[in-house]
Amino acid sequence: MTVKLLNHREEGPASAPPLLLGPSLGTSYALWDAVAPELSITHRVVRWDLPGHGGSPAGLIGPGATVADLAALVLELADALGIERFAYAGVSLGGAIGLYLALHHPERLTSLAVICSSAHFGGAAPWQERAERVRREGLEWLADSADARWFTPGFTVPRLVQDHREADPEGYAACCDALAAFDLRERLPDIAVPTLLVAGRQDPATPPAQLREIADAVPGAALVELPGASHLAPAECPGAVLTALRTQLNGAPASGMAVRREVLGDAHVDRAQARQTPFTARFQDFISRYAWGEIWTDPTLSRRERSMITLTALVAHGHHDELAMHVRAARRGGLTPEEIGAVLLQTAVYCGVPSANSAFATAQRVLAEEEQEESRRG
Repeated sequence: MTVKLLNHREEGPASAPPLLLGPSLGTSYALWDAVAPELSITHRVVRWDLPGHGGSPAGLIGPGATVADLAALVLELADALGIERFAYAGVSLGGAIGLYLALHHPERLTSLAVICSSAHFGGAAPWQERAERVRREGLEWLADSADARWFTPGFTVPRLVQDHREADPEGYAACCDALAAFDLRERLPDIAVPTLLVAGRQDPATPPAQLREIADAVPGAALVELPGASHLAPAECPGAVLTALRTQLNGAPASGMAVRREVLGDAHVDRAQARQTPFTARFQDFISRYAWGEIWTDPTLSRRERSMITLTALVAHGHHDELAMHVRAARRGGLTPEEIGAVLLQTAVYCGVPSANSAFATAQRVLAEEEQEESRRG
């Protein structure tokens, strides 16, 4: 007897670390179209369709289905593909499935990313009502409001809206049944899998507070809030989602972010993160992975030595805003004002007196500000 599996698509080298990507209710694996190809450079990516969505048979689940039933289908798929342990990322209902797997099958997960999702979905009644109406009337009435529920004003992905219209009503309704019965709030502290939460700041369905609730309860969990993102963040802000997932999956950006905070201070990094947009997300990822995750973590030179080199390079190119930031970083790293002055004096010989003159003015201002801050604290 042939076992029916979730419809799925594989990308990336078969020998690479496996990564399973779960969709949201009403969409297909096309939700990951703008993210999966990039992730497949370093991972064996498997994205799949919910029952009754995309190419998955609706009959894989029935009325009264639970998230446990859906999680079992995901494990059946992984087993059929010969995947024992895998990283997992899921959106909305896909994220709920990930939480269930982390609680009940932690030995199967290497990491978990929960995107625009929740540990509960507002109680049973609204989902039961939606399921009943979908079974009676189909999905056209609901698909008409998809853009408002899924995206920020003026944005849409026609393929995903069409997926919503074409989903099987019975399969969709059974997934609503699963959301109606889902509530893992009391079990969140038991999750021991490395967990990342990604929230869309403009998400009306699962607002950031619901992701923060998970982050506060799961030991060691990290939370990223994406400006300009609504409920389907991988489709609307793929660069920002890609950056967040790479940070978790590849490790180097996470290490780089820790070094960045140690060198520049939490306040500076928090400001930079708050200013991040989907347009700048890939650049921020580049900085975290290469500048801070590879160069500043190389043990060949000490951080004091790297600070001195950085100050010199910034003077040479006239980057005075960056120079001010790295004067503060040098002080955090233990350089004295006298040592900073000696570095700048050296630049007068090799970078030119006018450049050094401007650099001394910048450094003097920063050091004076530090003295004032210390006086206020004292």
